Amino acid sequence: MDLLLIGGVSGSGKSVALTALEDSGYYAVSNLPLAQLAGLLSHLKAANLDRVAVALDVKTGPGLAGLPAAIDLARAQGWNVRYLHLDAKTDTLVKRFSETRRRHPFSGGERTLTEAIEFERTLFADARSLGYNFDTSDLTAAALRSWIKDFVSVDPSKLTLLFQSFGYKQGVPLDADLVFDVRCLPNPHYEPALAAQTGRDPAVIAYLEGLPEVQRMYGDIYHFIASWLPDYARDNRNYLTVAIGCTGGQHRSVYLAERLARAFTPRYQVLVRHRELP
Repeated sequence: MDLLLIGGVSGSGKSVALTALEDSGYYAVSNLPLAQLAGLLSHLKAANLDRVAVALDVKTGPGLAGLPAAIDLARAQGWNVRYLHLDAKTDTLVKRFSETRRRHPFSGGERTLTEAIEFERTLFADARSLGYNFDTSDLTAAALRSWIKDFVSVDPSKLTLLFQSFGYKQGVPLDADLVFDVRCLPNPHYEPALAAQTGRDPAVIAYLEGLPEVQRMYGDIYHFIASWLPDYARDNRNYLTVAIGCTGGQHRSVYLAERLARAFTPRYQVLVRHRELP
């Protein structure tokens, strides 16, 4: 029985994620207070529903302090539990609320919108470490749906490596566990024939593979990850997000993320995401 719990701040895409899971065959429940989770699971188990996604609600309770105990109880009942925490940069959330003209659920009284966002984050603070953190700041709804489906496609009992390229111009991803800065490498952007291409194109790959410093950077990152992965696995992690950043997130970081993903695929479950590419 597969149970996927979804938490995170309002405006981060929980409704989009829940819809994607429903489209993937999950029985979806929105805005459930944590105190009602045990009763819901007993009912669904009796109804032979074995793929369930629940978006947790903190508006009617004191937060998610009881989530670890609730997860332990669900596992004791036979559920395979995963927790997915969604977040986005504060300025992105402000923009989303402004565009939709929605009222933030915690913006009543004297709180500004920014203060309401930060207050809600504190309610989820203890839960962030319980599962996989996902930064939706730069994702369209379609991209988020695609990544949610990738997320549920992997075996949750095994460690999954996510290699993510990004551009420092847009900031460091909130969900990164390890961050490697490769801006010191020669930039194909300044080569006229390569500027409009990406790190997935053969010409850019050939250019970067011909540079000794790129090979050295790749080797250093590969050996660091390979050396420490067993320790991360022993820490009961299900996901490890490795972010590779260059200036614009188009060439160097994309190339290295793709190459590292290929290198680790034979031994681990691997996903690849390029934040700045369409």
